[in-house]
Amino acid sequence: MIKAVFFDIDGTLVSFNTHKVPESTMKAFELLHEKGIKTFVATGRHPSIMSLGNNLDQLKFDGYVTLNGQYCFNDKEIIYKNSISPEDIKNLIEFLKDYPHPCGFVEGDGGMYINHINDNVKAVLDAVNLPMLPIKDVSRALENEVFQLNPYVSPEEEHIFMNALKNCEATRWNPLFLDVIPAGGGKHVAVEKVREYYGFSKEETMAFGDGGNDITMLSNVGIGVAMGNANDDVKEIADYVTDTVDNDGIFKALKHFSII
Repeated sequence: MIKAVFFDIDGTLVSFNTHKVPESTMKAFELLHEKGIKTFVATGRHPSIMSLGNNLDQLKFDGYVTLNGQYCFNDKEIIYKNSISPEDIKNLIEFLKDYPHPCGFVEGDGGMYINHINDNVKAVLDAVNLPMLPIKDVSRALENEVFQLNPYVSPEEEHIFMNALKNCEATRWNPLFLDVIPAGGGKHVAVEKVREYYGFSKEETMAFGDGGNDITMLSNVGIGVAMGNANDDVKEIADYVTDTVDNDGIFKALKHFSII
């Protein structure tokens, strides 16, 4: 019996076309909570921007897996956090002096900032209907916990950038930029921490996603569902491929498995 469901945001709960949560998904959430099934966000987004540019605040969540699993909490407390090593932050800041690509820095309570902005940054933020990041002196990261980095580099340039981050790993859901997190991290780690916190077994959990940063999560729950608009590599590892976010994919999958 499924007791908890984890949902990615962009391309899963929220449409890239409308920047809205479909009415069918809102209904699905009502039915899940009526049955006592807990619902969790599982996103690469920072907590401060989860509902920016969309209507996600109309949904009820029991907890939040944010920053690709590096910062996880509920209304009472932080369940789990995992920051990037100070050594890697120091190396990155030196690296950016000679290789000045845009790179976003994501702290916990300190928010998000970037070294500079170009057309790729604008394109990515426009795609998810978010405002521009503030430009700040990234040396502040030497004094604060950083949970995620977002370098705006192509797949061909990725290895050059990652050479500066020996204790990190990268995933991407967009060809224009990376989500960089501590090595061994990921949404699946935080999902496991949530399971331990609430006493759920793996078989009692389900997850929905569409991007490369969802693969480990979908592979480490009882039922992993790829959206119809998901990347091919996500569909390949999923237990089930549903319809697109715009065609009621979440509602249809929950009905398919008789969860609602």
